Amino acid sequence: MSGSEDGKTEFELAEWEHAFESNPSSRDKFYITVAYPYPSGAMHVGHGRTYIVPDVIARFWRMRGKEVLYPMAFHVTGAPVIGISKRIARGDPQAIQLYRDLYKVPEAVLKEFVDPLAIVRHFSSEYQRVMRASGLSIDWRRRFTTVDPQYSRFIEWQWKHLRDAGHVSKGAHPVRYCLQCDNPVGDHDLLEGDKAEIIRFTLVMFSWKDSFIPTATLRPETIYGVTNLWVNPDVTYVRTLVDGKSWIVSREAAEKLALQDHTVEVAEEIQGSSLIDETVSHPLCGEIPILPASFVDPGMASGMVMSVPAHAPFDYIALRDLQSKGLYTGISPIPLISVKGYREIPAAEAVEKAGISDQNDPRMETLTQEVYSAEFSHGRLFDRFGGESVREARESVAELMVEKYQSVYMFEFDSRPVVCRCGSKVFVKILHDQWFLQYSDPAWKADVAAHLSKMDLVPPEVRAEFERTIDWLKDWACTRRIGLGTRLPGDPDWLIEPLSDSTIYMAYYTISHLIREIPAEKLDFPVFEYIFLGKDSPSLPEREKLEAMRKEFLYWYPYDFRFSAKDLISNHLTFQLFHHTAIFPGELLPRGMVVFGMGLLNGAKMSSSKGNVFLLEDAIQTFGADTVRMFLVGSAEPWQDFDWRDELVASTRKQIERFAHTIRESWGTFGETLEMDRWLVSKMQGHIERTTAALENFQTRQALQESYFAIESDLKWYRRRTVGQPGGSSGLQSLCSTWTCLLAPIIPFTCERLWSDLGGEGLVSFAPWPEPDPGLVDTG
Repeated sequence: MSGSEDGKTEFELAEWEHAFESNPSSRDKFYITVAYPYPSGAMHVGHGRTYIVPDVIARFWRMRGKEVLYPMAFHVTGAPVIGISKRIARGDPQAIQLYRDLYKVPEAVLKEFVDPLAIVRHFSSEYQRVMRASGLSIDWRRRFTTVDPQYSRFIEWQWKHLRDAGHVSKGAHPVRYCLQCDNPVGDHDLLEGDKAEIIRFTLVMFSWKDSFIPTATLRPETIYGVTNLWVNPDVTYVRTLVDGKSWIVSREAAEKLALQDHTVEVAEEIQGSSLIDETVSHPLCGEIPILPASFVDPGMASGMVMSVPAHAPFDYIALRDLQSKGLYTGISPIPLISVKGYREIPAAEAVEKAGISDQNDPRMETLTQEVYSAEFSHGRLFDRFGGESVREARESVAELMVEKYQSVYMFEFDSRPVVCRCGSKVFVKILHDQWFLQYSDPAWKADVAAHLSKMDLVPPEVRAEFERTIDWLKDWACTRRIGLGTRLPGDPDWLIEPLSDSTIYMAYYTISHLIREIPAEKLDFPVFEYIFLGKDSPSLPEREKLEAMRKEFLYWYPYDFRFSAKDLISNHLTFQLFHHTAIFPGELLPRGMVVFGMGLLNGAKMSSSKGNVFLLEDAIQTFGADTVRMFLVGSAEPWQDFDWRDELVASTRKQIERFAHTIRESWGTFGETLEMDRWLVSKMQGHIERTTAALENFQTRQALQESYFAIESDLKWYRRRTVGQPGGSSGLQSLCSTWTCLLAPIIPFTCERLWSDLGGEGLVSFAPWPEPDPGLVDTG
């Protein structure tokens, strides 16, 4: 494995073995954390960026003289590895190909993956090995896994606090559920669909003969503008007895309703084509016909749709298509909502203005969302329909339908497919006797929002997304029946799920290397009360060790910055704020967060499950660790999306080679100090200042522009003007050591070798960061 661009890796890794182990000292601290990985597969270059960017920041502040802590652990809680293990055990060809061919797991090791813990052991070891090869300056003494006995006792302490504070309750809620695993599933348990949210539909009951045809809607207030129903003529529907009443729904809907507190018995099949031109009725809109529409998806909610062409672009264009063929020309849109910026029939105006010719136009989804959003935010029903705002009418009409017109609610995903890691389809199920974290609690939300307002968020634009998440966050199913992890205190039949046992582990890092010296059975509630909250107890065991842990915790906490991807704002990053505010006093709450953009590979989103990734180890072997690091931190700022392209990475390697060659060539140049040397030294002061400012603001790309490209440009200018002159007695000599230090956080392998060649003392990783000298700035 080639770490530095001259191939000398093992020397640096040996020198760094214990170099980054951090302990409390008289120096100011800088404590950063990153979302710990779930070791169920190999690291790709997207993961690499997640950990390399914080490493650059850690190395920078270490050279600035701070005591820096950058720890790492492995998140193995939950059912994902169990699902993977089951797929491999049953010979799932896709899973086997993924692990054997993409992740390069040897056949002998792959056979052991029928044991979930074998997966954890293999990939946590692989992660650590590749992280070391990436040059991460981690304090590996603090490594732990979330199934370690001591960590479980820590989680038990946390959850006793949450329950005592009233933040945990038991009840019935809709959850994502895998029938194959017979278990609720969270984001980490999913192979596909981790962004899918559960949404509530109102089933509007239309009468037809002796049955009901329920149509699912998110906009019950539009019942007054319904002109027809849409049914897919190519679908086979079923007449189903639901709670003893006859419903006509898709077969998929019948299966879903059975999971949502309904008794369901399928009676007979009904062809969708036989329903066309039938008449249905509802007290709020009268009699209307059933029309054919191929866009109706039997897999979405009830498989039937009501049509509101005045306010739904899809309905408008579908009706327009039929009428263009001379069919159903007597049906006209019924406007019922006035909204600023639109004329009487918003859907018609939006479609015609956009020049959309048919239902398959890719702009239709965006157009629909624009109309719906405008009407929800600013729309008001006409006086003859009640005069309420759309926001108010949505709830009041839904309640009216449930109370008087036999409507019920049905829960569905807002996007599909949703697939468990075991390979099975995930459904929405109403789960009873489940434990929930009450993120809906207004008082808890207020505490979190108040603390968020004091935090340093990078980039600043993400603050609005955090605020939205805090506002809409609902109760969260926090336990599972099967998987790895900690049993719920007081109800050990349940396990705490992955996104709920990973919220304050940043505090555990501060003591993880010490607490393993105490047997887990001695770690009762008072132990953690003392370590983290300072509450003394006469019965504390091993007091000297606990005092050392208390001292360590108070030195490091709170963490200064947490680094993670923007897709975790809607769950983990916000959850950890809720849990911190519930347990710790204000002076120990998180100070800042840096939110990353996403990773692309040749323009497409990286996805391990789809094989669209480039493994980090392969990248290091192909290009070298420093090349990988320099590209990942320099191709975009951390909060921007980056795009891995081999040809651009290869050019980065050439840049590092030029830098190393320039340093070695310049260091051997001696001669009289020239005016151009003074110019070069003067320019360097600006680069030092701007590189420092960029890294203080987490702008790794800008830092690289200043510390590499701008300096290289100055050197080219310098050389053109000193051709044939024996310069270099001061300018070039000063530049060599300063330039090496400036780039050391980004390309540490190369810079350690150069620092040694330059006769630098110790490791460049601990050399003083260059400081600009105003006295060397040429003001002339």
